[in-house]
Amino acid sequence: MKAKKGNIVPISRGRYNIAAERAENVIGARIAAARKRMGWSLTALSAALKDYGVDLGNAAISKWEVGDSVPNAYQFLAVCRALDMEDSLSTYQADHMPDLNDEGLRKVAEYRRDLVSSGNYRPVPKIVPRAKHVEMPVAVIPAAAGTGNLLDSDDYFEMVSFPEDRIPARAELGIRVSGDSMEPVYHDGQIVWVQKCAELQPGEVGIFLYDGRAFLKVFDEQDPDEDVLEYYTDSYGTVHRQPVLVSYNSEKYDPIVISPYSQFQVFGRVLK
Repeated sequence: MKAKKGNIVPISRGRYNIAAERAENVIGARIAAARKRMGWSLTALSAALKDYGVDLGNAAISKWEVGDSVPNAYQFLAVCRALDMEDSLSTYQADHMPDLNDEGLRKVAEYRRDLVSSGNYRPVPKIVPRAKHVEMPVAVIPAAAGTGNLLDSDDYFEMVSFPEDRIPARAELGIRVSGDSMEPVYHDGQIVWVQKCAELQPGEVGIFLYDGRAFLKVFDEQDPDEDVLEYYTDSYGTVHRQPVLVSYNSEKYDPIVISPYSQFQVFGRVLK
């Protein structure tokens, strides 16, 4: 059969009729047969299922066996494990023909239990290497909390352990974000990693000290206003641009134009 464009044609692997299988109570009959082959009563199977987190009484299991109900997917998997049938789900089909008779299946189950109990044939667990951790200094008070003058003091930091792969190259310290002025990129309480430096280019995100406060902002520049022009003009008559700190959340926060009358310092570059 040729597939038409846009249609998926299933590959035939033999027909499985759910209604017919349920009418014949295939699953219930297989559970009952496996239970009896193990030499278990309904009570014994109920106790075994509790080891897999399935808490059912004899009546519920009996309903499965006679076809009045069927186990859900998780209960079914637990039954397969309890009855040593998880490796042969085809057992639960009407046309299934086992390779061994009941006595042979009992011997296989006993041999399997012996191998498992010996502990000599357990699969080797995958060893997941633990991430290497490093300790990094993190500011105890977030940026914009009014204590920027303390950033150069060791008392301002605490040592915190982090997975090494979470620390960007060149990072020297971490500073927590305070507020929503840098949303949606940086969030309140988030730790940003900083490389100390004295200068930034316009457009770079940094930590700045301004009038004793620490700010996380985007660095920018503008032509100085006439009333402060003299403070940005050097002895050669060259006019330098005036620093401006810009928030990503510009609809809520206006740019901070740095006053020449205040103390201002670039503390570091925020690393991505």
